[in-house]
Amino acid sequence: MRIIAWQSVTMVTFLIIALFSSEARAERKIGILMFSEEVRYNEAVRGILDQLREAGYGEPQTRFIMENAGANKAKAAELVEKFVAAKLDLIFTLGSSVTVPVSREIRDVPIVFSVVYDPVEAGIAKDWESSGNNTTGTSTKLPMSKLMDCLRDFAPVKRLAVMYTPGEKNSETQLKDIKAVEAIYGIKVIPVPLTNKEEVAQVLPAVIRTTDAMYVTGSNLVGHELSKVVDMATAARMVTITHLEDLVVKGVLLGVTSNPYQGGRLAGEKAIRIFKGAKPSSIPIEPPKRFDVIINMKTAKAGQFKIPMSFMSKVMKKIE
Repeated sequence: MRIIAWQSVTMVTFLIIALFSSEARAERKIGILMFSEEVRYNEAVRGILDQLREAGYGEPQTRFIMENAGANKAKAAELVEKFVAAKLDLIFTLGSSVTVPVSREIRDVPIVFSVVYDPVEAGIAKDWESSGNNTTGTSTKLPMSKLMDCLRDFAPVKRLAVMYTPGEKNSETQLKDIKAVEAIYGIKVIPVPLTNKEEVAQVLPAVIRTTDAMYVTGSNLVGHELSKVVDMATAARMVTITHLEDLVVKGVLLGVTSNPYQGGRLAGEKAIRIFKGAKPSSIPIEPPKRFDVIINMKTAKAGQFKIPMSFMSKVMKKIE
């Protein structure tokens, strides 16, 4: 009995030592919080991790705590509290819907965001050159003139429906930005607010009947109902366009997009600067350096769209 007891004590002691040794080896703890499982968020995380690993900040030197809010704002709030308690050295956030609450609640830990459309408009940062707080990061902000140019090059459009969700900062800002250029292009922008998935099927017939094209914003709700949106629009030979590549992969006809993986790598670079002593507020927030015109050829074929040769000469990527 004494031998068994001694062995048990020895085993417990060994486990405790192993646990503390593991903690000691981890030089820093990093939290990564995604709003949902959207491809763009996962690609950005892949870019972040690749950049950190290549610079010597991967595991086991760094311990990563990865969480996903599942597109649920209540769960996102719970995860923010979990991150507060975890006493992290740095936090990566993916998407405006998690970056906003994290930046409001956590002021003493560096926050590096990615896949955020306009951090200034969302209230995350005071300015692009300096956030004025503990945040920095990368943006997907698109000059809406590029999206309008793409649309004009593809087909004549007089009325453009914008599918967005009130309360989603990125989606609201995209509507605001495209309305700011509607007069320049002579295209009437028709806002289509969507607050639940049932509304999508209810409003689509009228949208398709009364407009020429549809801009799919970064609304998470619209993203979840995208197959329904794309199927109905394509069947009616209605042009769909977005600024997000993963939505084109899922069926949207046209895109003027940046690369979320590269955005993630850039966010990783900013985190490394912080590890080396820089303050987040001293690191400018960067929009994409490049935008690609892309087209989903399966959707083009299904909708029997006539593609101008002049347009195809500007296409940088085809989704086959």
